[in-house]
Amino acid sequence: MRFARFLPLMLAFTVRLFSADAPPPAEAWNWHWQATALSEEHGGFTSPYTGQHSLSPNPEFDTSVTTTLFLGAALWPGAQVYADPEVTGGSGLSGTQGVAGVLNAETAHVSAAAPQFNLARAFVQQVVPLGQGTEAVASDQNQLAGSQPADRLTVVAGKFSLADYFDANPYAHDPRTQFFNGGFVANVAWDYAADTKGYTWGLLTELRAGDWSLRAATALEPVEANGPVLDRDWSRSQGDNAELEWRHTAGGGGALRLLAYRNLADMGSYADALRAGGIPDVSISRQERVKFGYGLNADQALGANGGCFIRLGWNDGQTETWAYTEADATATLGLQWKGAAWGRGRDQFGLAAQVNGLSNDHRGYLAAGGSGFLLGDGALNYGPEEIAEAYYSAGLWEWLTVTPDLQGVQNPGYNRDRGPLLVGGLRVHAEF
Repeated sequence: MRFARFLPLMLAFTVRLFSADAPPPAEAWNWHWQATALSEEHGGFTSPYTGQHSLSPNPEFDTSVTTTLFLGAALWPGAQVYADPEVTGGSGLSGTQGVAGVLNAETAHVSAAAPQFNLARAFVQQVVPLGQGTEAVASDQNQLAGSQPADRLTVVAGKFSLADYFDANPYAHDPRTQFFNGGFVANVAWDYAADTKGYTWGLLTELRAGDWSLRAATALEPVEANGPVLDRDWSRSQGDNAELEWRHTAGGGGALRLLAYRNLADMGSYADALRAGGIPDVSISRQERVKFGYGLNADQALGANGGCFIRLGWNDGQTETWAYTEADATATLGLQWKGAAWGRGRDQFGLAAQVNGLSNDHRGYLAAGGSGFLLGDGALNYGPEEIAEAYYSAGLWEWLTVTPDLQGVQNPGYNRDRGPLLVGGLRVHAEF
């Protein structure tokens, strides 16, 4: 009889326990959509000279627009296929040139002012279980709802962005919902393989076991620096990447990631270009070369509604920047707070700073009048590029956010003779 008195309580506890952990119904297919319009403006600033790739010292206003449809479907057990058709248009300030920490990271997906269609991603993913445990997976962009093995081997093949999988950070990784600046979206010293829009074809594997993950990928490099066409000869043009990640639950949770990369492509040498004399042109010295670098990425929760992050990066700085942005060293630090802390559950606030630097060869090349695909003032009074950014994302509805943003730049393009620069921005983002 005593057991019968406790039976309802035991049943209620059991139902609650299993319902809390039960994964959502498995999806056979899904679709999601996003649209982002990001506008930026700056006033005039001091500039005794400009070059072909300088940020204009005159007042500017520009807007970029992207809209993406995310399609996913299950194939066989553990296998899924995804495709993301995308339309882009508009421009960044001065055509996204003149600042290594790109002021609008969304312009990585925009290569022309007129609307352009692009198949951003098209890949197959296979998950192989390595244990009995499972974890719930919510329906999301490029993610089918259901469950997946907690310990697993994942293989991805097709077209994707390496930044989808490497150098991730919950507080600074998405210019559509977080910081605008490219230096807070990814490690700027990581010259990851990609076409002009930020995508490539490649093969990736990830091993996840407990608190650890190890991922590696190889992908195609562009034929030209920051070019739209990828070199299909993988044997002579490839970007290889490896990253080790450790996760913990201390203080609310966090992670540490160590990244290494190696690029092989027909890249020019800054030193060779300088030795040629005259106004140097790094493209003339192109031949098969290797570029390598390293990165550190960490995040730490600060209670239930906030967290902080840090990124450090370095590359050898001997060969020309090939795909991402012109930086050979970087350090970033920032924090993010959710609006639940002040009664606005859909809002979010972010504050961060970065310092970017160049190798001796790279700065000497720019000082002699050389240009890369992003920088080239015609001369250079070198100084580290320093950027601070603050944004406030206001969630008007569950599917719509409006985000005012402010960036301050000291020594834009590593040039002490130019700036300082103040950039105001406004982003409207919708997704469902």
